[in-house]
Amino acid sequence: MPVLTQLVESLRSGAVRVVDLTAPLSSSTPTLQLPEQFGQTASFALEEISAYDDRGPAWYWNNFRTGEHTGTHFDAPNHWVTGKGNDDVASVPAARLVGPAAVLDFSEQVAADPDFLVEVDHVKQWETDHGPLPDGGWLLVRTGWDARSHSQEEYLNADENGPHTPGLSVECARWVAEESPVVGLGVETVGTDAGAAAGFDPMFPCHTLMHGAGKYGLTQLQNLAELPPLGAVVVAGPLRIVTGSGSPARVLALVEG
Repeated sequence: MPVLTQLVESLRSGAVRVVDLTAPLSSSTPTLQLPEQFGQTASFALEEISAYDDRGPAWYWNNFRTGEHTGTHFDAPNHWVTGKGNDDVASVPAARLVGPAAVLDFSEQVAADPDFLVEVDHVKQWETDHGPLPDGGWLLVRTGWDARSHSQEEYLNADENGPHTPGLSVECARWVAEESPVVGLGVETVGTDAGAAAGFDPMFPCHTLMHGAGKYGLTQLQNLAELPPLGAVVVAGPLRIVTGSGSPARVLALVEG
């Protein structure tokens, strides 16, 4: 049986199921908050054009406004200054939007410490248990943070010292960017970096190092708990925005069984 025919049959039979890793996008979707002196991303907003009325009797449709990095979204390399001149979101090869996933679960550690950082040794231990990270695939970090996505306050988890959310250490971000075979990093938090990453050296190492290496980010993912440690395939669908630094995306995973 041809491979694609087999895939279609597997989807129909339920042997392969589709898991939606995308957060619903609405005006209440949490957004990243930068210090006041910087420009801010827009929250998602719908503007009704017509709704089966005199503005359009047979159709309903809307305009929408949002930031490129609002909700579940894709970060292109040109999003960060270290990736200036690298691919914009429209230039990312389509083949790199589909790839295998390695899912590393740190939900227990994060429940005890929201500032938990993933270290290289954590990844190496996962590889000892499950095998090497997939070449051309995604490193997905499960933290349980998607359970907070109903609330801007709980999701950002900030106090007078700044946000407290999990992420990668500088050393781990450097290893993922420069030594690992994956094309990108996916997280459940508002951005790929830890909440305290403004104080790291370099600042925001996932952005600085990974985009400088031409790699990608997926943020505000949900339902990673439904994926196995290895074996799922991720399909990321950002809008093809010319010169764009990223895009809201529908992110799906194909899972056996």
